[in-house]
Amino acid sequence: MVDQEPLFERVAIIGLGLIGGSLASAIKKNGLARVVVGADQHPEELSQGLKAGVVDEAAGSVAEAVRGADLVVMAVPVRATESVLREVQPWLEKSALLTDVGSTKASFVTAVEAVFGEHLPAVIPGHPIAGSEKSGIAAADPDLFANHKVILTPPEDVNPDHLQKLSALWEGCGARVLTMPVAYHDEVLAATSHLPHLIAFSLVDTLAGEDENLDIFRYAAGGFRDFTRIAASDPVMWHDIFLSNQQAVLRVIDHFTHDLDQLRTAIAEQDGATLLRVFSRAKAAREHFSKMLSGQAFVTNTNQTQVTFKLQPGGQVTGDIRVPGDKSISHRSIMLGALADGITEVKGFLEGEDSLATLQAFRDMGVAIEGPDNGFVRIHGVGIDGLQAPRGPLYLGNSGTAMRLFTGLLAAQAFDSELTGDESLSKRPMGRVADPLRTMGALIDTADGGRPPLKIRGGQALKAIHYDMPVASAQVKSCLLLAGLYAEGVTSVTEPAPTRDHTERMLAGFGYPVTRKGATASLTGGARLSASTIDVPADISSAAFFLVAASIAEGSDLTLRHVGMNPTRVGVINILRLMGARIDVSNEREVGGEPVADLRVRSATLRGIDIPESEVPLAIDEFPVLFIAATCAKGETVLRGAEELRVKESDRIQVMADGLSQLGVQTTVTPDGIVIPGGQTLGGGKVDSHGDHRIAMAFAVASLRASGPIEISDCANVATSFPGFVALAQETGFQISVEGA
Repeated sequence: MVDQEPLFERVAIIGLGLIGGSLASAIKKNGLARVVVGADQHPEELSQGLKAGVVDEAAGSVAEAVRGADLVVMAVPVRATESVLREVQPWLEKSALLTDVGSTKASFVTAVEAVFGEHLPAVIPGHPIAGSEKSGIAAADPDLFANHKVILTPPEDVNPDHLQKLSALWEGCGARVLTMPVAYHDEVLAATSHLPHLIAFSLVDTLAGEDENLDIFRYAAGGFRDFTRIAASDPVMWHDIFLSNQQAVLRVIDHFTHDLDQLRTAIAEQDGATLLRVFSRAKAAREHFSKMLSGQAFVTNTNQTQVTFKLQPGGQVTGDIRVPGDKSISHRSIMLGALADGITEVKGFLEGEDSLATLQAFRDMGVAIEGPDNGFVRIHGVGIDGLQAPRGPLYLGNSGTAMRLFTGLLAAQAFDSELTGDESLSKRPMGRVADPLRTMGALIDTADGGRPPLKIRGGQALKAIHYDMPVASAQVKSCLLLAGLYAEGVTSVTEPAPTRDHTERMLAGFGYPVTRKGATASLTGGARLSASTIDVPADISSAAFFLVAASIAEGSDLTLRHVGMNPTRVGVINILRLMGARIDVSNEREVGGEPVADLRVRSATLRGIDIPESEVPLAIDEFPVLFIAATCAKGETVLRGAEELRVKESDRIQVMADGLSQLGVQTTVTPDGIVIPGGQTLGGGKVDSHGDHRIAMAFAVASLRASGPIEISDCANVATSFPGFVALAQETGFQISVEGA
C-alpha cells in the first residue's frame, strides 16, 4: 500500500468480475481507500477475492457492503443494474458518491432515476475503456487501467468536489480521465466498441459454419486472430450491452451495413476507384486517428496534451539543414489536386497536423489520396464538380488557412457542409470571408461574432464580384478566387498591399487562367484544372526561426536548403537584412512555378529599425521571431500596420509582449504594432505560448541569448506547422528538451 492519505474511507464494490475486481485491487495497491469491501452474488468469487487480497472485507450482502461506504461502485451487468440498485437504495449514505463501470450510460442513469425517484444521490456514471477477453475475479489485475482512458459522464449540476475526487481515484489507478455527456458517450461507444464486438462475434460465428471451418482457423493470420480475439468476451455481458444501448447500436449498424453494401457493389462491378477511395481513406483514418477525431473527447487531441519546452541558455547554431515543406503550398496542393482532372503527385508535402487535416477533409469528400509517405502524396482528382457530401462536419484542427479557403470552395458545392476546428480556431473571426461570399450568393451561418463552426448551405448559384479588401490577407483573396472557380462571370480581388500569391501561381500551374494587373487578381468561372506535379519548397516561415537564431547567436553559421523565395513571402529576409543580418542567397531556381534558393546565415550585430509598412504583409507570420531579433538588436525597432497579428492563433502582439515581459524585456504595445527598445537583457523565466506554435518557437530562439533557463508552456501545437522542430533545433545547437510530448 502506498503511504498516502486515502481519498475515500470505505469503498464498496458491488460485483467482483474482471472490472470490479481489478478496480478493487488497484485501489488497494495504490492506497486510495482505507477499506475496500466487495459484494458478489457468487460466494466463491467473493471468497477468492478475499483470499487473494483483492478486497479487505467480503460482505455477506449488498446492504452490508454499502452501509457506511462513502463511495459505491456498481460493477454488475448493465441489465442487472436496476435490481441491484434497489438493494443498494435503503443503505446508501446521504453523503456517499455512486458510480458505475458499465459500457452504456443512459441505461444506468435511467435505472438510478427509477430507483431513487426525485431524491437522487450524488451520481457520476463512469466507464473505464479497458478490459480483457478473460472474466471473473481470477482475472483481476491492479494495473488493468494504467495508461487507459476512463470516461466520466457527470450531470450538469455535479458537485465539483465529487468530480475531482472520483477523477483522482481513477488517476490514482493510472488512468487518464475524460468527460462527456451521457448521450454522446453511448453514441461514441456504439461505434468504437460495440460495433467491433458485434462484427467479431458475427464473423467468427459465420466462419465456424463454413465447410472449411477447421482450415479457416488453422491458417488464419495474426490479424484475424487479433481482431476475433474479442469474440471470446463474456457473452452475457455483451448481450446486456447491445440490448441496453439499442438505438445507438442500431444506428451505427445501419450505417456500417450501408457502407459494406457499397463495397460489395464496387467489387461486383469491378469499381476499383471506389475501393481505392475507401481503402485509402480508411488507412489514413487509422494512421491519423487522433487527428481525424480530435474534436471528440474520447480521443486525446493536441490541445489536451500538455507539452512544455525547456531550454538552457546560450549556444551557437550551425549545420546544413532543410526545414519542412511550405504549409501554405501544401494546403493548396491538396485542394487543387483534388479538383483537377487526373492524378497529381506532390513531393515535399508538409506532414503537419494542419496539412493533414486538409488532406483528411478531402478524403471525407470522396477523394482518393495515397500517402503521405515521407512527403510524397498522390491525389486522384475528381474534377471541379466531383466532390461528394461529407458524412459529418469537416474538422480542420488549428488551421485558419484551411478554414478560410474551404469556405470559398464549399460555398458553391451542391451539398451542405460544416467546418469546425479546435478551441483556438473556434475563436478566430471568419466574417471577413463569410461577408464577401454572401455578396456572391453564398448562404453561410457562423457562431457568435462570425466565428466557427461555419455551416454552409449547398446548391447556391454564385455570381462573380469585384472585392476591394479592407485589410491585406492572402487567405481572404484565395477564398474568393476559389469561390470564383464556380461563379458566373469574372471574380476579381484588389489587395491594399501585396500578399502571398501561392493560389494564383498554383492555379496557373494546373492550367487555370489567372490574370494579375497591379494589385488585382482575377479569374473567370467555369474552366477546369488539369493534374500537375508539385515539389513543395521548404517553408520560409519555418526557416525564419533558424534565420533569426543564427543571426543572434554568436559564432553561428547555418545553411538552409531549398527554401521557398516567393516574392510575397520574403519580408523576413528583407527585414533582417535591413537590421544588418548576414544572409547569402545561392542556387536560385524555379520549381513548379515557385522560386527556391539555398540560404547561408551567419551571426551578426543587428540594429533596430523602423520596419517599412510595405514589408509587413510579406512577413506577417514571421513577426513573433522578428520580435526576438529586435530585442537582441542595438537601438529601437518599431512595427506599425500589423493589425492582422491580433487575430492569428493568438493576439501575437500582446502575447509576445507578455512573454518578453516575463523575461525582463520592456516593450510598448500599440493598436497596430509594437515598439521594442533593443539591447535589453533576456532573462530566464516561464512563458505561456497560449497554444500558438509560432510564439512557442520564437521563445525557443530567445534562449540562445538568454541569461537563464526558459520554460515555455502549451507547446503542443508546434506540430501544426513544424513537425520535428525540436529534433532539428537540437541538431543545430539549441539546448532544448520536451516534457509531456
